[in-house]
Amino acid sequence: MNIPSLQQQVSAEEWQLRVDLAACYRLVAAYGWSDLVFTHISAKLPSSVAGDEHQFLINPYGLMFDEITASSLVKVDMQCNKLHDSPFPVNPAGFVIHSAIHEARPEAGCVLHTHTRAGVGVSAQKHGILPLSQQSTFVLSSLAYHDYEGVAIRDDEKTRLQADLGTANYLVLRNHGLLTVGRNIPEAFLAMYTFENTCRIQIDALAGGGEVVAVNPAILDGVAHAMKVQTSGMGGQFVWPSLLRKLERLDPGYKT
Repeated sequence: MNIPSLQQQVSAEEWQLRVDLAACYRLVAAYGWSDLVFTHISAKLPSSVAGDEHQFLINPYGLMFDEITASSLVKVDMQCNKLHDSPFPVNPAGFVIHSAIHEARPEAGCVLHTHTRAGVGVSAQKHGILPLSQQSTFVLSSLAYHDYEGVAIRDDEKTRLQADLGTANYLVLRNHGLLTVGRNIPEAFLAMYTFENTCRIQIDALAGGGEVVAVNPAILDGVAHAMKVQTSGMGGQFVWPSLLRKLERLDPGYKT
């Protein structure tokens, strides 16, 4: 798309964040979680770059997720106003959810939201996430729900969304989709990978028609420790290099 590179116009720290966020968008597309040009993944710029201001990177509205590059990402403030010249529009309505979470959770480096078939399907089930798989145990250890209030374009919904999320890192948006909160981009991505698979497994298990077996509730108490063991205490950073190697094989153009 002949997008001029911003690498020489931003700090090395911002550029690395841009590369990682572009990679995240490409991975979401590669795993089939995108919804045309809709939904968003936002990444917060660190204070070393933004100072005391709250600044974020978000997708250029109208681009498919597998088209997004580091240079095409748009830098915005809490009101989703563009902070640099960009030929691409932004979608302020789509940033309502993200700005609410970043405001309430200052440690949130990344917020990832999807509208997948399995995620929306489970969000419409009254019982929500069930303890039917190993994957579900990780989700259930930090899960919250937010009732559907229509398309998220009203600022007054923010306070209710913030209250419902609380300190959880997995959020089921009823009749809408899934959302994960991470301290960084790899953490938010790995959480969504687990969340999405939890929903797919649940849909498949319930569709089988037979009686399902639930995980023993006592097992949930040790989930946080188990995750640390599984990832050597690194969380999403443990799998991120392998995911970037996957992108290198598919299309390294996200880094431009």
